Amino acid sequence: MTQLPSAVSVRESGSGTPVLLLHAFPLNASMFSAQLDALPGTAGDEARVLAPDQRGFGGTELGSDEPSLDLVADDLALLLDAAGVERAVVAGVSMGGYVALALARRHPDRLAGLLLANTRATADTDAARANRERIAAAVTARDSVQLLLEEKVAAGQLAPGSQHLVERVQSMVAAAPPAAVAWAQRAMAARPDSQETLAGLRVPTALLAGAQDALVAVEEAKLMARLLPEAELTVLPETGHLSPLEAPEAFTAAVRRLLARVAAG
Repeated sequence: MTQLPSAVSVRESGSGTPVLLLHAFPLNASMFSAQLDALPGTAGDEARVLAPDQRGFGGTELGSDEPSLDLVADDLALLLDAAGVERAVVAGVSMGGYVALALARRHPDRLAGLLLANTRATADTDAARANRERIAAAVTARDSVQLLLEEKVAAGQLAPGSQHLVERVQSMVAAAPPAAVAWAQRAMAARPDSQETLAGLRVPTALLAGAQDALVAVEEAKLMARLLPEAELTVLPETGHLSPLEAPEAFTAAVRRLLARVAAG
C-alpha cells in the first residue's frame, strides 16, 4: 500500500459512529456541508462525520501515482488508520460510489455499512471510456477545465428543479485542477465491474437514486438492489445526480436509517 499524499484535506464534525462521505466528480468534500452539520445531531454525538477531498481535489494533493481508484481506496484505509477508526459507514456519491466499491473489494473489514448514491456497479462501456479519455486529453492539452464549463457539466448533473444550485456546483467544477480531472477520468475508465464485490457484501447496505438523474439511470440502482436483496432502495423524486445537494434532508435521513441498522447489528 502506498503512503497518503503529503497534503490531505478532511472535513470532520461530531462524535459517535464513524461515517465516511465520498464526493462526486469533479467536486470536493464541500458538497457535504449539509450532512456535516446535520448527521452528528443536535448534541453532536450521533455520528463522527469524515468528508475527505479525494486525490487532487479540494485541498488534497494528487501525487505522482498512475490513475487508479484502488489507490484512492487505499488512501481511505490509511486515512481511517490515522483517524483511529477501525470500521466506518461509507457513503459514496457517483465517483465516490466507485471508490466505496473499491474500498469494499480491497478492505472489506473497514466497512460497517455501505450507502451508494447516484452510482453504478458496472464497468464503463467502450463509449463511456472513450468519452472520459476525450475529456482527460482535452483538459490536459489546454491545462484548463474550461471544457467542463463549456459542456455545462454543473447543469447536467442537476435536475430541472435544482438549477438554483448551478452556480455553487459550477464553482466547485471550476476549482478542480486539470491534472486531477484527467487523473480521475482515467481512473474511473479503468475501474473493474464490481457486481461480484457488491453481491459478496455482508454489511447493511442502502441505495439512493435520483428520479431525474441524467447521468446514472434508476435502473442501475435497481440492478444493484437485485444483487443486495436486503438493501434499502430509495428513489428520490425531482432529484438529479447530486442527491446530497439537491435533496439534503432525504440524503441525511437515508444515512441515519443505515446508521440505525448498523447499530442494531
